Amino acid sequence: MKHLNFLTSEKAHPGLLLLIALGVAVFSIMLPGRFLTDSTFMSMAFQLPELGLLTLAMFIAILSGGLNLCIIATANLTALFIAWVLLNFMPAGAGTGLQLLWLVMALVGAALIATLIGVITGLMVSRVGAHPILVTLATMMTVNGIGIWLTRGAAVSGMPDVVRALGADTFLTIPLPLWLFFATAGLMALFLGKTRAGKCIYMGGSNINATWFSGVNTHRLLILVYVISSLLCVLAGLVMMARFNSARMGYGDSYLLITVLAIILGGTDPNGGFGRVTGVVLSLIALQILSTGFNLLNISQHFSLAMWGAVLIVVLGLKFFKTKFTHSRAVRRSTLLARQAGLTKKKEV
Repeated sequence: MKHLNFLTSEKAHPGLLLLIALGVAVFSIMLPGRFLTDSTFMSMAFQLPELGLLTLAMFIAILSGGLNLCIIATANLTALFIAWVLLNFMPAGAGTGLQLLWLVMALVGAALIATLIGVITGLMVSRVGAHPILVTLATMMTVNGIGIWLTRGAAVSGMPDVVRALGADTFLTIPLPLWLFFATAGLMALFLGKTRAGKCIYMGGSNINATWFSGVNTHRLLILVYVISSLLCVLAGLVMMARFNSARMGYGDSYLLITVLAIILGGTDPNGGFGRVTGVVLSLIALQILSTGFNLLNISQHFSLAMWGAVLIVVLGLKFFKTKFTHSRAVRRSTLLARQAGLTKKKEV
C-alpha cells in the first residue's frame, strides 16, 4: 500500500531544499546587509513555531483524509482559558515555580476543552458521516462565537512572567518556541511512522473502508485524529499568547490558508494517506523565508495573501497533472507488457 511505501522511503525533498537555498540567495542579493543578519533569522525563529504547530494540527487531519477548519478557533479559545486561569486565580506575586505550576494546571484544563472539541468533531465525522469540511466549519463558528461572547471581542492581556518568557527567551541561542515546535514535530514523526495507530492513520487516509474491513476501528481512529489535532492547537495557542502577551479570538486568522499551502507544498496528498512531517517542516521553513523577505521588501500583506492563494492553486494543478501523467504512463506500460506477453505466447505455440 502507498502509505507503507512512503514510510519506508529514504527519499529527501530536493525541491524544497532548492527553494530554501534560492530564497536565501535571492533575498541576500536583493537585501544586502538586511536579510543575512542575526536579527532577521531570530525573528523568523520566533515567528515559525505558532504557524508550525497549527500546520501540524491541520496535517494530521488531512493525512487521515479529512480537514480541520477549527484549528485557529481552538487555539484562541484555549489560549483565552489559560489567560483567564492565570490572571484570575494565580496568587499575585507568585514565584517562578508557582507560576509554572499554575501554567501546567491551566494547560490541563485547556487540553480538556480541546479534547472535547476533538471528540465532538470525530464523532460527527465518523458516526454521523458528515463531511469534515462541514463539521469543522460548524465547530469553528461555534467556538468563535463562544469565545467572542465570553470576551466581547476584547483581548485579554497582561500575562505573567513565565508566559512572557516562553515567547521571548532562548535556550542555546535558539528561541524556546522553536524548541517546542521541533520537539512536537519529532514526536509526531515518531508517532506516525513507528506506532500502530500512526500507520492506521495512513491506511485510513488511503482507504477508510478497506481499513475498517482489515479490523481497525475507524470510528475511534478518526476521533483520535481530531483529538490530537485539537491538542496541538493548545500548544499553538500558548505560543501565540506568549508572543503577543495577550489572547483574543481572531489572532492568526490568516494562517488557515498558509497551513494548507505548507502541507500540500510539503508533498502531502490532499486526499489523505500520503505525507511526511519532514516535508511539512521544510515547506514551513521555505514559506517563512519567503514571507520575511517580502516583508523586508515592503510588499503588502494583502498581496502576499493573494500570492499564497495563487501558489496553492498552482501546486494543486501541478499535482493533478503529475498524477494524471503517472497514471497514463502506467497504463501504457501495462498495455505494452501485455502485448509482449501475448507475442511471447504465440511464438511458443
